[in-house]
Amino acid sequence: MTGEPGLRERKKQQTAHRIEEAAVELFQERGFDATTVDEIAAKAEISSRTFFHYFATKEDVILGDYATRLTRVTETLRQQSPQTPPWEALGAAFATVAIDYEAHQHQLRRRFGVMMTAGSVFARSLQLQAGWEDAVTDVLSDRLDSGPNDIAPRLLAASALGAMRSSVRHWLQSGDRPLPELMQDCFDQLGDGLSQIGSRD
Repeated sequence: MTGEPGLRERKKQQTAHRIEEAAVELFQERGFDATTVDEIAAKAEISSRTFFHYFATKEDVILGDYATRLTRVTETLRQQSPQTPPWEALGAAFATVAIDYEAHQHQLRRRFGVMMTAGSVFARSLQLQAGWEDAVTDVLSDRLDSGPNDIAPRLLAASALGAMRSSVRHWLQSGDRPLPELMQDCFDQLGDGLSQIGSRD
């Protein structure tokens, strides 16, 4: 069983969070393009060199949690019973993201606001989501024992990401329903056809 992170890891997490908070505040005040890495570092009380130990680019400050969330999705997907249909297993995996986003709604809304006004951040998010698609496709290929010419794993992965994007956008713009409920609704609406892939009936 994985224990609590050690002191060093907690300090790293705290520093990363401080950088993120400083960056988002400056982006909201001045705009993304007008804010420099040096200004973010100064507000976070670190050096510019330290900034780049935590984030490869200014865009990644907004998207820094993507890798963590992808790991949660793929780990949850791998933990699903082999008897669970792939589309249902994907729904359970992406539900972990929906629950986490719901719990951190305020922070996500701030980040989304920056993303929608900064083209480079939006472009970087699409690039990272392409990486998500590849990673989820790999897990599904193993799950389905698919050959290299089988498009089903990628279709499933791309559809799951589409369901996530649609539900998150609607949730942030309307706020009329909880995100886990919205995401499940998206998966249900897509599932009539995709649920047949890999069925063991």
